[in-house]
Amino acid sequence: MEPVSLQDFARALDPASLPRVLRVCSGVYFQGSIYEISGTECCLSTGDLIKVTQIRLQQVVCENPGTGQTMMLSPNFQGSFTPLASPYRYGTLEELVNAATENSVKLPIDFMSTHSITTEARVVPADQPLTLEATEMHSGVCYARCALSTQNQRVVLYMPLSQRGPFWKWEPGTPRTLLEAIQDPDLSNLLLTCPTLPWRSLTLKPQYEMQAVMQMRNTMVSIPSTLEVDVEDVTESSQDIHFIKPLMLSEILAQGGPFPLSTEILEVPNGPPVFLSPWGRSLQKGQRLCIHGPALPPWRILASTKGRKVPRHFMLSGAYQGKMRRRPRDFPTAYDLLGAVQPGRKLRVVTTKDCECDEMENPEFTSLAMGDRLEVLGSGQTYGGNGREMDVLVCQRLSEEAEEEEEFEAVEDQDRILLPLYFAGGFVEEMNDGRRYSLADLTAQFSLPCEVKVVTKDANHPADPLPAFLGLRLEEKITEPFLVVSLDSEPGLYFEIPPRWLDLTVVEAEGLPGQLAQSVPTVTVQELTDTFYYRLRKLPGLKSQAPPPRPPKSKGLMGQKKQVAKESGVKSSQVLDPQKPPRLPKTKAMTLPEVANDKSNIYDKIPSQNLRQIKANPTQNQDVDDDYEDLHDYEEVTEGFRKTL
Repeated sequence: MEPVSLQDFARALDPASLPRVLRVCSGVYFQGSIYEISGTECCLSTGDLIKVTQIRLQQVVCENPGTGQTMMLSPNFQGSFTPLASPYRYGTLEELVNAATENSVKLPIDFMSTHSITTEARVVPADQPLTLEATEMHSGVCYARCALSTQNQRVVLYMPLSQRGPFWKWEPGTPRTLLEAIQDPDLSNLLLTCPTLPWRSLTLKPQYEMQAVMQMRNTMVSIPSTLEVDVEDVTESSQDIHFIKPLMLSEILAQGGPFPLSTEILEVPNGPPVFLSPWGRSLQKGQRLCIHGPALPPWRILASTKGRKVPRHFMLSGAYQGKMRRRPRDFPTAYDLLGAVQPGRKLRVVTTKDCECDEMENPEFTSLAMGDRLEVLGSGQTYGGNGREMDVLVCQRLSEEAEEEEEFEAVEDQDRILLPLYFAGGFVEEMNDGRRYSLADLTAQFSLPCEVKVVTKDANHPADPLPAFLGLRLEEKITEPFLVVSLDSEPGLYFEIPPRWLDLTVVEAEGLPGQLAQSVPTVTVQELTDTFYYRLRKLPGLKSQAPPPRPPKSKGLMGQKKQVAKESGVKSSQVLDPQKPPRLPKTKAMTLPEVANDKSNIYDKIPSQNLRQIKANPTQNQDVDDDYEDLHDYEEVTEGFRKTL
């Protein structure tokens, strides 16, 4: 094969013929010590051998031949392209007529020019189709009679046969897609037209990216086809040359083996670690791994510890054999209660604190006291204080006597209560379940999230850390394939790697690492880093929905006071409750210099009229104490400044 440019080789390459081995005939080198730019190779030396394993179309450069303007088209561009002219180029009209005569082509002939043509009648714009109808002699000069068809009229023009072009013969063809147009070698140098683009004629120049292996390098390289390099295909004469074949863990998983597979790490993806495990530090370039195959079952449970200031996060395999007991769940709001309701399952809770409900929002809302027992019935709708519909939680209050199921069913409808979804009451689940569940049974019978206590550790995992925690929250079920891997340097140490989030680049190594176990143990518990845990929580299928925003409160007592103050022209702070005596005015806090200079007692600043009123009405002592407490608050602020200084 003769040397060709890398761009021409990439355009004519059939992906089905890969891999191909190329020899660089004329290299390219960028100034400085830069070896690659944006992850793509930019330096190739003459004589280098490259094994191209994959080619991918990046983009297509669309160029206007008349103006030199360009635009980038993505590979999924949906427009259609039609060839405009033959590949033959004619310098003058005389050459075009002579070529038609030699090929026995009868007039008229359709042609076009990529440059504008000035005639006595008008200026013909570039890329405008013309029809050469005949040749005529005028004053001893041979002219070409041409017709220009526009939307409104047909104009006849006379141009001498010496008129310079260049000219192309107009031969409209079948419309092609973008991929068909760039893959057809007959259209590589033709002018094309596309109705969805602003130019009448254009050319297409595809740009490819080739994944390749170099003879003296252990990593896969990306080579753009735009490098000004000449290459020669030497595939047939290089059968004895050994090239390594880098593989991704995702590729090994997709091709299904063969397992076990001995490999060596070529590259570790950048980014924070995924698992908090000692083997994580061993995943470095040059480390030998044995890949035993996909882990079973393919589903995992995302879990977090309870009862700790800083929770820890784990991923539990579906094969986890530890035993668990259910723990009562905590629900901070009515919205959380609604999310825990399951069809066919009763949800009973007990309130953990006194909770007031805004009756101005809706008189049907009910306040709760600590210890109230409720059964959650489901969602409903009612009207808020602004007259709009709002979603509510429908519950039924349980009496102390309603322990038996039949007696509870006999409770009348007047015990039903409505709670707004933003109601922050604090609820704890009422539960009488002492059974021990396996992880598979628990996730099959109950919805997640679920609160549990691990009471028996997994016998296959002696270092199971889960029983040491007071509680565990099972949050999400994740179905994701994992690969069981062991280290050559530490026989007997097995762990699982998710190729989706930890896709190592490896190369198949010769020989098997150490002694392979007959049965590969299942890794059931792996601790996650906080960064990776929150990355998982951001996935579309795992992202929890936030509670609905609380609607604005309706006007309560303070709102009524402000309304009265607005109508009477009095400040709202002066509108007092008739059942409550007037409060003492607060004194202004002093700065430190003022305190130092002021030798008087701060309590002397209370007006004497107010003091006489206090003595005359002893029932106001409680209010006086409150005002003195306010004064002490101001003194404490001064003390705070003093401590700060």
